[in-house]
Amino acid sequence: MTINKKTIDGGWLARPCPEVASELIGCTLVRRLADGQIIRGAIVETEAYQEGDPACHGSRRRTPSNEAMFGPPGTIYVYLIYGMYNCLNISSDRADFASGVLIRALQLEKIPPGLEEKAKQGDRLAAGPGKLCLALQIDRSLNGQQLTVNETLWLEHRTPEFQQSLDNGENTIIQTTRIGISLGKDLPWRWYLANCPAVSRKGDKGDKRT
Repeated sequence: MTINKKTIDGGWLARPCPEVASELIGCTLVRRLADGQIIRGAIVETEAYQEGDPACHGSRRRTPSNEAMFGPPGTIYVYLIYGMYNCLNISSDRADFASGVLIRALQLEKIPPGLEEKAKQGDRLAAGPGKLCLALQIDRSLNGQQLTVNETLWLEHRTPEFQQSLDNGENTIIQTTRIGISLGKDLPWRWYLANCPAVSRKGDKGDKRT
């Protein structure tokens, strides 16, 4: 197997989840479907969760359902919300410590297979964790797997062009509070790409540029 030097590995993810979550903005999530088709999208919104945070699934105890969140950095953690929508998380920091990044939104490179009838949604096909998983056909079957290049799911670093756009101010990353939770609402652990139509929600009170 040819190793892609652009691929994010477990060593890069072995850091506190807020640090990883902020630096995943602009990176690329890549999904290989069972038939070999590839879906790519730039990560434009993330949230961080870890032990000690009341909103973290692993804050109380380790269970079979949240086991993947305690896995080594790069473990895929998929859980269900509202009994019908999957959410994709990537574990970070270290093994045996609940820590992960929720991938909240992607800006897709093109319309995924089977979603052509929704093309009018354009950039908002993956604007939200549930929509993202539907677009990339991500479900609980991936839970507990490792991110692996050229297999089912992997991450790639920011392109030099994107990094330059941040450095020269053409693009800006916003830090703010998380959404859709009842506990830990005041923690500023959500990041999103400013002025990006693929972000699920923008303009929260307390937003700040990073």
